[in-house]
Amino acid sequence: MLRCREEVLAFTKQLVQIESIVNTDGEKAIAHWLFQLLSSFPYFMNHPTHIALSPTIGDDMERYNVLAFVKGTKGASNRTVILMGHMDTVGIDDFNHLKDYACSPDELMERLKYQELPFCAKQHIESGDWLFGRGVLDMKSGLASHLYLLKYYSEHPEQLDGNIVFLAECDEEDGSHGILSALKILKKWRKEHGFDYIAAINADFVSPRFEGDENRYIYKGTVGKLLPSFFITGAETHVGSCFEGLDPNFIAAELTKQIDYNPTLCNEAYGETTVPPVSLKQTDLKPSYTVQTALSAYVYYNFFIHSWSPKDVLEKLKQEAMVAFQRALSLFEERYQQYCSLSGEPFTPIPWQPRVLTYEEMEQLLVKEHGDAFTAHMERFKQELLLNKELDTRMFSVRVVEEAWKWMKDKSPAIILFYSSLYSPRIELTGKTKKEQVLIAALEQAVKAIQPHYQHPIVIRNFFPYISDMSFVALSDDEDGIKAVAKNNPSWGTKHYVEYQDIRDLNIPVINIGPYGMDAHKKLERMEITYSTEMVPNLTHRVIQKLIG
Repeated sequence: MLRCREEVLAFTKQLVQIESIVNTDGEKAIAHWLFQLLSSFPYFMNHPTHIALSPTIGDDMERYNVLAFVKGTKGASNRTVILMGHMDTVGIDDFNHLKDYACSPDELMERLKYQELPFCAKQHIESGDWLFGRGVLDMKSGLASHLYLLKYYSEHPEQLDGNIVFLAECDEEDGSHGILSALKILKKWRKEHGFDYIAAINADFVSPRFEGDENRYIYKGTVGKLLPSFFITGAETHVGSCFEGLDPNFIAAELTKQIDYNPTLCNEAYGETTVPPVSLKQTDLKPSYTVQTALSAYVYYNFFIHSWSPKDVLEKLKQEAMVAFQRALSLFEERYQQYCSLSGEPFTPIPWQPRVLTYEEMEQLLVKEHGDAFTAHMERFKQELLLNKELDTRMFSVRVVEEAWKWMKDKSPAIILFYSSLYSPRIELTGKTKKEQVLIAALEQAVKAIQPHYQHPIVIRNFFPYISDMSFVALSDDEDGIKAVAKNNPSWGTKHYVEYQDIRDLNIPVINIGPYGMDAHKKLERMEITYSTEMVPNLTHRVIQKLIG
């Protein structure tokens, strides 16, 4: 067993003290700090070309990845293992009056002792084996573990018959510009140094799956994440004549009722099931108050997948939207009839029918109807919209759909289904290739070797359950699945673009061995020191030794 606790803990605290909130200058600051630290290691002083401070590509912000590699001297193998983890964190506003101490774990914990805390958190803070603070769990302790191992192997290259690549990426918490840019460097190094990437080990956090769960999980592969979005149009009317029109918010409410928490939209694979979709935004698109009903509404949902493709999800959600639309119209008609009975007004049959189109279907229809005039107009519109830096990809996308809708000849109520954000691909790691088989065997042997040194069960599962940059080093989707993303994302090629071919070109089997803790992205974010600073580095070390030792 490596005696690494104190050094990993020290690295963790140093990393946490740099406030590196995503989409702020803190991302740039931590990258520069980390690069300077690596530059001070004797190995990199002697091999300065083995480290890189690499700017992101196609990014609105100036920020960097930090990459480094150690070439083993034990043999002549080109087998290479990537140690990856992100430097950025979510914000600290949730710390409220303790905000100034969010990135100072020791000071924060001293103040938390005098706060009213949940029983579990109070136990942890009194135990002396837990560290609190923004980023301690997600995922600076994981990055610290990799940093320790990079330093260790830089001092002991004779233990490697192969190579170690260290990758600290930015922007994991938002748009993944970091990992997507880093793929270019990884491909470049493969060409220049002959690296044969046989495995990647991520170090993102793991947590209990349910209350009372004592397992510490290691994951093969990862969940995929989509953001299916719906532009909903109604029929505008004055609120004093509400049944003469159709409120798109009414349809949106029925749609959310149909999709939110719906277990039929959970994706089971290899005995593991995703959580169901849940709404992340629901709004109408009225710019200000009027007594007219809204012209349109917008709603989008988080959607996790294990085995379904983006194309599968579109087909399933198109069906769900049709069901929701029909239910909305049936309820509208029922209430209209009840109102007419109460008021004595005559009932007029409603004129609308359920109508659901994907963005691709709507665009094809408009190109057929309007040709180059529509295509040229939309290209100009997107370029002008890019000038509005306040629009994220989600709002950019819906504005494109809204503009395209203006060209529709039939403007009766409809739902347009599209994707409005980054697709984080799912990864299945099942042993279908020789590299996967070797990695799985190494992982299983590492767990078997380390388990006797730790009191709680260390359990291997198939899909990392949270969004992570693991999604961008391998690809399980076929071409049709990826085309469904590109063809149905209105911001594709302007506000948003991913070179999925870079991922397919590398296609590296990936696992996650990360720190254990609770309440990531919350004020009481904390990690267990023993597992995170002792077991995690040793598990990772064992896997490396089995692969290239």
